[in-house]
Amino acid sequence: MNASSRQARRTIRTRTRTQRAASCAVKAVATGQPQAARTHLTAAGINDQTAKRYAGAFSRGTTPTTTGETDVKLRGRRTKRVTVKLYDHATFAARLAVYRPKDLTAARQFEQAAHQLAA
Repeated sequence: MNASSRQARRTIRTRTRTQRAASCAVKAVATGQPQAARTHLTAAGINDQTAKRYAGAFSRGTTPTTTGETDVKLRGRRTKRVTVKLYDHATFAARLAVYRPKDLTAARQFEQAAHQLAA
């Protein structure tokens, strides 16, 4: 196995992971039920890693539509129940229209997502 085939497999895994996250997020948002900020961001066209990075800051200071609970995996076999803020489409769109991160690349992605959502 040489470096080029490892790189090719890595590229395919990355593309698959990105596509799967985007399609799952779009399906979840299409149900019309409130979703987490990361799910809304991914469905709006922001890649999943960027959405994961900025979801906490995006939701800070915004009143959630409702809250839910989910499991977070800890070390070993342990899990912990945590509260998750859920937003409906209107609340998410209003927040996306004004939120811009300091990172210029991410800010550009958020701006493009806001324009697409508004159109």
